[in-house]
Amino acid sequence: MTETAKKATTPKKPRATAVKSTAPKAAATKTKTAKSKVTMMASHEQIAALAHRFWAERGHEHGHHEEDWHRAEQQLIGKAS
Repeated sequence: MTETAKKATTPKKPRATAVKSTAPKAAATKTKTAKSKVTMMASHEQIAALAHRFWAERGHEHGHHEEDWHRAEQQLIGKAS
């Protein structure tokens, strides 16, 4: 009676990124470019801080957050020009 020993197999490594298509990389580049244009004008944190200040100046009245955000963006963009 002959016993056969099973070979120990190592787990396969996941495939390298070469399997992925180049389309996601191109989309990521476009996203970075679009974000960099926005950050040159005003950062998210700057807009949020100014919108918060507008909200506080209005007496913490709720329901106008989108107006505050848009006003803050416009004011900061105007300063960047």
